Amino acid sequence: MEISVYNLEGKKVKDITLSEDVFGVKSNNILLHQIYVARRANKRSAIAHTKDRSEIVGSNKKPWKQKGTGRARTGSVKNPIWRSGGTIFGPTNKRNFSKKVNRKSNKKAIIIALSEKAKSKNIIIVENFDIKEKKTKEFAKGLNRLKLQGKILLNLGAKEKDTYLYVRNIENVKCIFVDTLNVMDMLDYKNLVLSEESVKYLEKKYKPSR
Repeated sequence: MEISVYNLEGKKVKDITLSEDVFGVKSNNILLHQIYVARRANKRSAIAHTKDRSEIVGSNKKPWKQKGTGRARTGSVKNPIWRSGGTIFGPTNKRNFSKKVNRKSNKKAIIIALSEKAKSKNIIIVENFDIKEKKTKEFAKGLNRLKLQGKILLNLGAKEKDTYLYVRNIENVKCIFVDTLNVMDMLDYKNLVLSEESVKYLEKKYKPSR
């Protein structure tokens, strides 16, 4: 599978061949969906919280004696059936939404997502992310020259850490390091922009040993 390599001037530099084992595998939408849902769940936090009777502030004294008053017996003003009492079966912040992600399944899903990006021609390979002026504005101009439509996921290699500082604030662009590449980000962002260094890293990491 051949793909063109561009520079940040928007000009084609050369063609490179992508590994079929990483960028050319068969699709599996069921697996992609499972991993995506799990990743979403693992980022979810329980915010809604209602207090049960043990968390309500108030006296623990019995309001009136058990018998002889003509009123129904009760043991606490925190009783859930009383006004301002505790809540029964309400949402709490102790809920856990996390799902287990199998390591091999996650690896396979990443390869499938990369392959789908390649098939749909939404992978753009850039020679490197070096620019003369280390400014957000200048890098944004470089991305505009690539004429990409939609949101962009920018993958940086280990040697490109400084680039993150002036790329992170560009609108509709998410910048992550290649070793944290995941299915959720690839499906949420239409375009995947990789440097040649990032491509080599992915092929080395995900290419199966024979």
